Amino acid sequence: MQLRFLQQMLGGITLIASFMFSTGCLWQSPNAGERASKSIGYNSGYAPEQPIPFSHELHVGKHNIQCQYCHNQVEYSKTSNVPALSTCMNCHQQVATDKENIKKIRDAYADGKPIEWVKVHMLPDHVQFNHSAHITRGVNCQTCHGPIEKMEKVYQYSDLSMGWCINCHRQPENKAPLNCTTCHH
Repeated sequence: MQLRFLQQMLGGITLIASFMFSTGCLWQSPNAGERASKSIGYNSGYAPEQPIPFSHELHVGKHNIQCQYCHNQVEYSKTSNVPALSTCMNCHQQVATDKENIKKIRDAYADGKPIEWVKVHMLPDHVQFNHSAHITRGVNCQTCHGPIEKMEKVYQYSDLSMGWCINCHRQPENKAPLNCTTCHH
């Protein structure tokens, strides 16, 4: 009976280890970020074309609009919201109204049609990330999203691998949980 139990345990450990290596889980690696960006499934540098170009460099960098003005649910929600067109229209009813892309936003708003933005930052379905938990603990947007205020076109700055996240959680000053169920439900 004990031998069968040990064989089952060893089989389970082997399965978990195989999964971690085959999926590129780099949580023990000191150079996780470097290796992860070369692995399948990590999207560091991903910058999809958007239906309407949006410059964070202009809005955040030049005009100093705070992230939470547009992404106003990030402090209260697990996910960060894509700004509603009404948020854009708060300024663009009067600002840059002659620009072609602003006309597209205004027309979509008037017609009650959403802009179909392309998601930039993606995690596997089995990973749960809670924006509000990080924001309420004082983690600034640039920690994960990089120098967003300098991005003419948004791209995924960090590889968002398990190793990248764990390395941050391991920093004693962050006092962050390290148990699996924090991110995997």
